[in-house]
Amino acid sequence: MTEVPTPAAPTPVTPTPATPTPATPTPASLKPVARAAISQASQWGRVTADGTVFLKAPEGEVEVGQYAAGTPQDGLTFYARKYDDLVVEIEVIQTRITEGKTSADAATLVVKRVREALSGRSFVGDIVSLEQKCTGVDVLIEEKRITERARKAALKESARAARITLVEEAEKMSDSSSWKSTTERYTAIVEEWKTLPRVDRNAEQEMWKRLSNARTSFDKRRRAHFHELDAVRKEALGVKRELITRAQAALGTTDPKAGIKKFKDLMDAWKKAPRGSRADEDKLWKRFKAAQDEFFDSLKAGEAAEEEKLRPNVAVKEELMIKAEALLPVDMTALKSQKSQLRELQLAWEKAGELPKKDRARLDSRLKKVEDAFRAVEEKQWTRTNPEALARAEDTASAFAGGLSKYERQLEQAQAAGDTKAAAELEESINSLRTLLGAVENTAADLSS
Repeated sequence: MTEVPTPAAPTPVTPTPATPTPATPTPASLKPVARAAISQASQWGRVTADGTVFLKAPEGEVEVGQYAAGTPQDGLTFYARKYDDLVVEIEVIQTRITEGKTSADAATLVVKRVREALSGRSFVGDIVSLEQKCTGVDVLIEEKRITERARKAALKESARAARITLVEEAEKMSDSSSWKSTTERYTAIVEEWKTLPRVDRNAEQEMWKRLSNARTSFDKRRRAHFHELDAVRKEALGVKRELITRAQAALGTTDPKAGIKKFKDLMDAWKKAPRGSRADEDKLWKRFKAAQDEFFDSLKAGEAAEEEKLRPNVAVKEELMIKAEALLPVDMTALKSQKSQLRELQLAWEKAGELPKKDRARLDSRLKKVEDAFRAVEEKQWTRTNPEALARAEDTASAFAGGLSKYERQLEQAQAAGDTKAAAELEESINSLRTLLGAVENTAADLSS
C-alpha cells in the first residue's frame, strides 16, 4: 500500500498503548544520528521522479511509500528519520538494560516492536545493522534473565534459610519458662516471617506448621502456668488474710512472753505461706506488719514504764555499793565482823528490788567484786587452818629432812674416797633439796600460826 505523507503530518512508528514507551531522547541528542542516517539515506534507498520511495533491502528493492509534498530528497529524509527513530528506541533500551534500569520483559517488548517495524519495511536505513542491534539486545536480555533467575533463586534460598532459622528458634523456645520475653520473641518472629520473600508454597506451609505448633505448645504451657499461678495466689490471699486476723487478735495478749511467741509463730507461718501477686503481697504485708508493730510498740512502752518504776532503786543500790566497797581491803583479823556487815548490805540490796536493765550489769558487777574479795580471803584462811594441809606439809618437811641427811652422808663418803664427780652431783642435789625444804617449812609455819 502506497503511503503519501505531508510535511505537516509525518507518520512515525507509534508504540502500542499496552507497551511502556522508552524515554524519548531530546532533539539535540538525535541530531547527530539523524544527520548520519539522512546523509546515508541514498545508500539505503531511492526516490523516483513521481515521489515513490524504495528501500534497498537484502531481498531486493521494496516500495515503502510515496512522498509528494516536497523534493525527492525530502522524501528520503522523511523515511530515514523513521529509521532513526527505531535506532534510537533500540539504543535507549540497550542502555537501560545495561544500567539495570529496566526488566528483561520490558526490553523484550521493545525489541519485538522494533522487529515488527523492521518487518513492515516502512523506512529507509541499514536493515542489517538494526537487526544486529536487536540481536545484541537479545543477548543482553538473556543475560539479564539469567541474572534475575540467579538473584531470585538466591533470594528464595536466603528466605528459605531464614525461615528455617526462625522455625528452629521457635521450636527451641517451646519449652521456655521465660513467659514475657518468649511471648515477645514469638511475636517478633511472626512479624519477621511476614517480611521474608515467598518460597516454595508447600515447603513454606510445612515450615509455618512447625513454627505454629511450637508457638501453640508454648502458649498452652504459659496459660496452664498462669492458671496454676492464679490458684496459688488465691490460696495465698486466703492464708495470709487468716494470719492477719490472728495477728490482730494477738494484740490483746497480756502476757508478754506468750505474745512474743504468738507473733514469732505467725511470722514463721507467713514465710511458709504461698506468695500472691506483688501488689497483693505488699498490701497484705502492710496490714500484717501494722499489727506486729502495734504489739511490739505496746510491749516496749510497757517495758519502758516498768523500767521507770525501778529507777528509784538505782540510788538506793549505789549508796549500798559505796558502803560495801568501803569494807575493802578485807582484814584477816576482822574478817568475821566485816563479813557480818557485808551480809547486812546484801540483804538490804535484795530488799531494794530490781534495777533497770541499763544499770543492772554495772551495779551487779561492782557488788560481785566485793563478794569475790571476801571469798578469796576466806579461802586463804581456810587453807591456813586446814589440819590435813598442815599434816601434809609437816610430813613433806620430814621427808625432805631425811633425804637431806642421807645426801650429806653420801657426800662425806664421796669426798673421803676422792670421787669429785659424785661429790659435785651430791652437792647440787643437797642445795636443791635444802631450797625445797625451806619452802615446805615456811608453809608449815604459816599453817600452824
